[in-house]
Amino acid sequence: MTALTAMQLRLQAAALNLVLPLAATLLLTASAKISVPFYPVPMTLQTFVVIGLGFVLGSRRAAVAMLLYLAEGAAGLPVFSGTPEKGIGLAYMLGPTGGYLLGYLPAVLLAGWTVSRGWAVNGLAASLSALLAGAIVYLPGLLWLGAVIGFDKPVLQYGLYPFILGDVTKAILAALLFIAGRGAIKGRAGR
Repeated sequence: MTALTAMQLRLQAAALNLVLPLAATLLLTASAKISVPFYPVPMTLQTFVVIGLGFVLGSRRAAVAMLLYLAEGAAGLPVFSGTPEKGIGLAYMLGPTGGYLLGYLPAVLLAGWTVSRGWAVNGLAASLSALLAGAIVYLPGLLWLGAVIGFDKPVLQYGLYPFILGDVTKAILAALLFIAGRGAIKGRAGR
């Protein structure tokens, strides 16, 4: 390998490390804006995309994308669900859904980590990985929600129960699409 070829490869990798997270934030923003009317908060496609990004980009790139997305929101860009109508920036992030937004970071890390360990090799294993990644969003989400509205309120009734079926469905779909996409790529590479 020549020095020029090595430098070209490094530049391509650097460009990819910049472009992929930026493209991922656009996908995250679009997924936040696609919502299904639901009570008490509209159901979006964000967890579907979060899990998918972890699977596809891996832990490191997906984490960079998530941190960039959160920084965009903190800076006041209307990237989250309900923005700008329900506020923007840190004021929005400090509201009832702020913990769920923060929970996206460990979710992408976990999804990417399971793929890097070879755990998401078939539909069942990928689905279990996706369910675990989706569930981890709830830990900071419910704790934050309780801190905002008060733990004397039915936090689980507001922030967990109404979303279980939708989030399970989104997690399994993300896993199955990942497995199908990976299989299609391997099939084309083998031709």
